Amino acid sequence: MQRERDVMSTAVEGLRSDFGGDIIEPGAAEYEAASRSVLVSGRPAWVLRPASVEDVRAGVRFAADTGLRLAVRGGGHGFPGFGTNDDGVVIDLSKFAAVEIIDEDRHLVRIGGGATWGQVAAALAPHGLAISSGDTRGVGVGGLTLTGGIGWKVRKYGLAMDNVAAVEMVTANGDVVRASAEENPDLFWAIRGGGGNFGIVTSFEFLAHPTTDVFFGKIAFPAAELAGVLQGWADYLRTAPEELTSIATFANPFAGGPEAPLEILVAVDGDDPDLAAQALDPIRRLGTVIDDDVALTPYADILVDAPTPPPGFKVVTRGAFVDKESVSEALRILAEIGTSERSPAIAVRSVGGAVSRVPDNATAYAHRHAELMFVTATGGPEPVVEEARPGLEAIWARLTPHLSGAYANFVASATDEDVAAIYPAQTYERLAAVKREYDPGNLFAGNHNVRP
Repeated sequence: MQRERDVMSTAVEGLRSDFGGDIIEPGAAEYEAASRSVLVSGRPAWVLRPASVEDVRAGVRFAADTGLRLAVRGGGHGFPGFGTNDDGVVIDLSKFAAVEIIDEDRHLVRIGGGATWGQVAAALAPHGLAISSGDTRGVGVGGLTLTGGIGWKVRKYGLAMDNVAAVEMVTANGDVVRASAEENPDLFWAIRGGGGNFGIVTSFEFLAHPTTDVFFGKIAFPAAELAGVLQGWADYLRTAPEELTSIATFANPFAGGPEAPLEILVAVDGDDPDLAAQALDPIRRLGTVIDDDVALTPYADILVDAPTPPPGFKVVTRGAFVDKESVSEALRILAEIGTSERSPAIAVRSVGGAVSRVPDNATAYAHRHAELMFVTATGGPEPVVEEARPGLEAIWARLTPHLSGAYANFVASATDEDVAAIYPAQTYERLAAVKREYDPGNLFAGNHNVRP
């Protein structure tokens, strides 16, 4: 016991001498805000906000030397709460938020590992550039990118991670490494889909694309027409212009639950009204349109602010992919569920397009041929969520035969079953080999963990 105290004392002394950022401990004025992620509360022993890469290295060494659990926080929106813990160390990257164009001809952009997508979109807009990201301003670049990145331009430009050219990261032994197609290519393969298993990314280099305003909004249909419109929408997406990315949402508890309209959210990449009409009119013809607010909108403005739930409010999400041969039956079940009492909120996202043109083994994202990704969401105080859990399990039991894997960014737990759904066996084995090289002690275990 005395030896453990001596080790901790030495590690703390080293941290205070080597760390140039903020060190936040219980009792400090900032602690309550710093200790929690957006969706999950925690009581870490230390929250470290590094101001430099050297600080990140010092924080990693501190966690390794003390043996304390390590959490890494970018935007902090992860549903499982990976951005905090109890009695451990949190490395908060919020000071790493710079966005810099480093090659104007190639549209190459360097982005800090703690930036949010709202910051990125706002910084790139004056240059007429964008990166296909998620759909929420406050979501972190790191968390979204390392596990995929399904956003409003996904069918034309692929996943956010498909546009990564290189990363700089700090590994478990405190080394700073660069990973790209040319440098440490196995690590570059692994971080594109493998999450935060291999280190802390302090900066990303993305290839952005020129952008204009986009046609964005919703086309709504009555709940009574849900089944037919939903199937027609999915069928149409197989031949729709790739400029169109779309999400279907229904059973929204704030809009009537089973009586809520089916809202087809759309983004058409480009400011050509003829192209927008060509892309959207087939959707409008699927049923009785009861609302249509599609309008030309700056790309940065289509990202929304995700609400921060009040204390004690729990959100449970679960997401999965659907391949072409299962689309019809999966949507039939989802439509039946969505118009029944006590349905969770449901969102179905289009994928395909540019995502499916990347070879299966090119990255650790293993679901290239899925046509759709869908999510169920339930929220409320803990007793309400627990009461709903058996119903949710029954829903997913019906759906499971028609699913193919899971999307890490919408999985609210981190069981072995979750990890197996995210990473099929062949992908997992290759990830584990990279993990053994860069993190043999599994310091970076606070994620959908690949064990070395």
